[in-house]
Amino acid sequence: MTEGERLPTEKELKEEDRRIRHLRRMVDFTVMLIIGSPEMPAEEASRHVAALRDFAIRLFPGKEHVFDMVYGPRLRRILNDKFRMS
Repeated sequence: MTEGERLPTEKELKEEDRRIRHLRRMVDFTVMLIIGSPEMPAEEASRHVAALRDFAIRLFPGKEHVFDMVYGPRLRRILNDKFRMS
């Protein structure tokens, strides 16, 4: 920790935990929607992934790199497996 920084409060930690759980549920929902919709075109699935990323950035501003690192590989693999994308 650098000078001037402070530890998060209990309330802030609980709020962050709530947002993380909400994001995980949305990721799981998006994955199930894509996998469970055999007629969904690749473009629509890609739009769902982009909307999910936008949602995550709204929950955690400035942390898009974390989303890309944590969820990006899983989402790319799902799109690739379903649509044989490269």
